[in-house]
Amino acid sequence: MKKRGRTKIKKIKTWQLVLILIPLIAIDATLLRIDHIRMTELRGAVLSADEAENDEEVLNKLEELKKFVFSNIVINVVDDNGAQKITFGTGPFYLEHQYIRAANAALAEAEKNFAADNNPNGNVYAAASAVCQPLAIQNGWTWNNANFINCMMTEINKYPAANELQTDILASLPSTELYRKEYSSPLWAPTLTGFMILITILVVVVILIRLIIWIVLRIYLLFF
Repeated sequence: MKKRGRTKIKKIKTWQLVLILIPLIAIDATLLRIDHIRMTELRGAVLSADEAENDEEVLNKLEELKKFVFSNIVINVVDDNGAQKITFGTGPFYLEHQYIRAANAALAEAEKNFAADNNPNGNVYAAASAVCQPLAIQNGWTWNNANFINCMMTEINKYPAANELQTDILASLPSTELYRKEYSSPLWAPTLTGFMILITILVVVVILIRLIIWIVLRIYLLFF
């Protein structure tokens, strides 16, 4: 049976293997795109839960995204300082709204600690609020809007007496890295996509071996 199998494979012409390779590549590309779209949907669900300020849902969706990425081949194109880079996985993404809520909590704590009328830093915070709160109302900024945080920090930095308050705020602000997420996928996984890629690679290897043998024989015939 093994001999018959090898005989049948030998009877397949190289041009026939090339014809087989074309639809295989198309199938691989389609399956990889399906996996990529699924990853994008799951990542979008995480960001939607973050925007809705549902931390429990964020954790659930992150776990679902992580399980999918760790068990599938996910090829992604990400922006790396203006250049497009191919990577396996989600690429970096940020839980922006969670960070904004944490940063606002730090601002609120700073206001609480330095709110005394006889404390010059407290006056600085009040002065900054007097400038930024009307802007927030005018522009429709919510309490957890990044523009409001930036406005407060800009106004606070205008005052020499704000050093202590600024130090306290910067020390309490969470690191952005805590809200940066990125999951990497394996180069190969035992999925339909993975097995189809293996078949494609096998066909490519057979074609290359036949081409190498053909080239070697041609060279041999030229000189011998």
